[in-house]
Amino acid sequence: MRVSDFDFDLPERLIALRPAEPRESARLLVVRPGRGLEDCRIGDLPALLRAGDTLVFNDTRVLAAAFAGVRAPRASSPLERPQPLFGPKVGINLHKRVGPNTWLAFVRGAKKIEAGDRLTLNGELGCLVAEKLADGEALLAFELEGAALDAAIAAHGTMPLPPYIAAKRPPDERDRTDYQTLLAAHDGSVAAPTAGLHFTPDLLAALDARGVGRETVTLHVGAGTFLPVKVEDTADHRMHAEFGRIDAETAGRLNARRSGGGRIVAVGTTSLRLLESAAAPDGQMHPFAAETDIFITPGYRFRAVDALLTNFHLPRSTLFMLVSALAGIDTMRAAYAHAIASDYRFYSYGDACLILPEPHERA
Repeated sequence: MRVSDFDFDLPERLIALRPAEPRESARLLVVRPGRGLEDCRIGDLPALLRAGDTLVFNDTRVLAAAFAGVRAPRASSPLERPQPLFGPKVGINLHKRVGPNTWLAFVRGAKKIEAGDRLTLNGELGCLVAEKLADGEALLAFELEGAALDAAIAAHGTMPLPPYIAAKRPPDERDRTDYQTLLAAHDGSVAAPTAGLHFTPDLLAALDARGVGRETVTLHVGAGTFLPVKVEDTADHRMHAEFGRIDAETAGRLNARRSGGGRIVAVGTTSLRLLESAAAPDGQMHPFAAETDIFITPGYRFRAVDALLTNFHLPRSTLFMLVSALAGIDTMRAAYAHAIASDYRFYSYGDACLILPEPHERA
């Protein structure tokens, strides 16, 4: 399909810079393909689901691994160690650890650095540009390693807000909690599984009382989540691989719930992509511990997921393609047109939609 088929006009004012307070007050557009739209609130979720349904959350934890970097002035001789205080500034987003003291990172302003340069991150962490890679990526070698490096990153890093938010305001201390889900348990993501940001203890308690089950899986959201689709045809796009895990006990419970007539409701596109990666053609869930680069576009036949709670996504994004695969592109274009006309808030800190296809509509 053409990537332009997934384009639409999104007013910049609708990109949310902060989450709704309280979280349950965020708006929720219920999308029932072929049956219409309904304006609700996140707090209405227990009434919209049935006893026996199961919500599946992504329990990854976002790494506070965004930094402002300063390049040391380049030495005039190999014996000179310059002071890293007055050189060019770059933005650093660590996104994948590859050794005890080495990380892959995205670099904003990558043209300002070369292999062999020394950087100081947030005035505290020293590292060497071990290798400059393609597409603004670099391999960084830190002066610390292991647990000491982990502690330093946690202490001095900031939350890696999406560029659509970071361009409008800097991250602050509030983002350390706002941009982390309630069920976050395993470090490894460069972005939050944002549908999970809407949940609070009170909402989980109400869902428990309704008889809605809850399971967690882990997909570490990778660098590809921030990268635009640069091709004209979806067949030419390649997703970045991300590591995911579903244990045998969780897979067994999900199979039992579904065979008993309950719906599997993915909380966010990351949970959905992992569930679909782990499912056999007959829909049976199996244990999974591997990387997945699954790319879901219209025409995909869903195996494991019956419904989806997700935030509103950006034009031409792989995530808008995914929701169009679940509900149909015409349905989602109409839903997004309604959301824009009704001033729903978009993206990570924005409102959400609940897609509830009939079973025969999930193909």
